[in-house]
Amino acid sequence: MIEDLKQIAEGAGREILRFYERDLIAEQKADKSPLTLADQASHDFIIAALRDLDPSIPILSEEAAEIPYADRKCWERFWLVDPMDGTKEFIKRTGEFTVNIALVEATNPVIGMIYVPVQKLFYWADRANGAHKAGNGTGAVRIRCRKADLAQLGIVASRDHAGPAVKELLARFPSAETRSMGSSLKFCLVAEGKADVYLRDVPTMEWDTAAAQCIVEAAGGSVQLLNSDTLAYNKKVLRNPAVVTLGDPSISAFLFSNADLAVD
Repeated sequence: MIEDLKQIAEGAGREILRFYERDLIAEQKADKSPLTLADQASHDFIIAALRDLDPSIPILSEEAAEIPYADRKCWERFWLVDPMDGTKEFIKRTGEFTVNIALVEATNPVIGMIYVPVQKLFYWADRANGAHKAGNGTGAVRIRCRKADLAQLGIVASRDHAGPAVKELLARFPSAETRSMGSSLKFCLVAEGKADVYLRDVPTMEWDTAAAQCIVEAAGGSVQLLNSDTLAYNKKVLRNPAVVTLGDPSISAFLFSNADLAVD
């Protein structure tokens, strides 16, 4: 199934690039804007391909999320899709946008696929075989989170979505190395051992995090709520609370003990 998902994600990426390579890109989503068309083209490609792959598995996508919880709560497993994660990166032409596909069983993502169309780069994981990375014709390599050095933490933050808790965390660890990146690539930095912490206190939706959570956890890390509970899926409300991604879960108490992080 991983090879099938790679082909699906790559095909969706080609659909997005048809619009990314145009001379003009809309500043915000609007009817008939290239941005909306890119989202929709990727969505249509993924939905059709996943249904061909296994028509018995229901699909929840950002572009078709209005499925009542009364229907969803009976799902034993389902696809959770973000056809294009990183809207602002698409607009700014940074290349840091991704295609995210996850298979969720019960409330947990068990397969995750992230594709970076501009870089032709894949990250993926399944629970049985760990997390991997491949791109530009190179073979797959296993990726793993690193053990944190508390004296030299690596903290990754969003360029456009850093809230007050992120600013407070950075203030508490002024010697930390910080990196800023768009889309689900922030999770991938932790998964491949290039950063230790990614705190997201501004809301996300389930499709923003599912594939990335699977990859991080298969690489040895964790994606959890600030009270250390695991982030769960197919909730009645699809919005996620504040979450923290840790490459080394053992540092959770160190990060948040005696800390007054202002998170709504």
